[in-house]
Amino acid sequence: MRHLVAFDSLAPFGWNDRWAALLAAAAEGGGGGDAGLVPGRVVRHDGAGVVVALPEGARTLMLARPLDPAPAVGDWLAVVGDLPVAVLPRTSLLTRRSAGSETPQALAANVDAVLIVCGLDRPVKAGRVDRVATLAWDAGAVPAVVLTKADLVGDADSVLEAVAAAHPGLDVVATSATTGAGLEDLRALAAGRTVVLVGESGAGKSSLTNALLGAEVMATGAVRSGDAKGRHTTTSREAHPLPGGGVLVDTPGLRAVGLWADRDAVAATFDDIDDLAAACRFGDCAHGGEPGCAVTAAVVAGALAPERLEGWRALEREAEAAERRAQPHLQRAYGRRFSRLAKDAQRRKGRD
Repeated sequence: MRHLVAFDSLAPFGWNDRWAALLAAAAEGGGGGDAGLVPGRVVRHDGAGVVVALPEGARTLMLARPLDPAPAVGDWLAVVGDLPVAVLPRTSLLTRRSAGSETPQALAANVDAVLIVCGLDRPVKAGRVDRVATLAWDAGAVPAVVLTKADLVGDADSVLEAVAAAHPGLDVVATSATTGAGLEDLRALAAGRTVVLVGESGAGKSSLTNALLGAEVMATGAVRSGDAKGRHTTTSREAHPLPGGGVLVDTPGLRAVGLWADRDAVAATFDDIDDLAAACRFGDCAHGGEPGCAVTAAVVAGALAPERLEGWRALEREAEAAERRAQPHLQRAYGRRFSRLAKDAQRRKGRD
């Protein structure tokens, strides 16, 4: 096989030797050498088509034939002419449970860090931070918390310290798109990496994107004064190369963060509890009052916040249920059990 072109024009989108090797492997697997095969990174998904950064520039390509896996923003594709022919093996895939269903929804592929965006014009929800952090660990990415609108609070440093204390092990950065505070820290975090912004509507993701890019590329909108909720000014996931290196993926606001992760990812999010659990008397301790439980002892001693333990319990239960539903034989049993419970409830209602 003749030597593949370096495709240096794609370096701002993260092209490197690893992707070159995977493209070469795809060319060999196709049986036709590398004739006409070029790489491209998905920067936006537009339904039946994808906007792809190609060596000669961005272009919309139609998905004329299904690819396995289906491409997501951040994926690297092997392209021949106007036809995507393969998705190169991913390093990571950020996924959540689709709203109203038990199916996964891909948010972004090949991400290195997940920035959990929380606006300081509203309370920072510990449960939401834990959920997104769990999805990040499950994807193989590193989570961090980005507090936006720091100019709207009197003492942003104290809020930062409180959030950091509530989420041990996570980096927390306070920023302001208005004053520029914290932006250099974020640029340093993103340098040479692909990072994705995840947060609810009105949290300031689009303003943060514009500030980091140094251009008004994303529409921004006002939030309601009563509850600081915003409109969905971002309607699709989109990747942007950052001026100082790295790629930033902005995403639409998420009203709910459905957990699509296993219990190992929950343990990674709550590694402080996992470390304490190593000293429990019983290996299968559920930290619910068992004798010799080091976790509940830490709560009593004031070394572990009870809210953090409750957060762990909630995500542990949800991850366990998701694992059961993901296994066909357990899914059938779960369905039968749910059906029996529903029928019993209906009978009781009839008797009442």
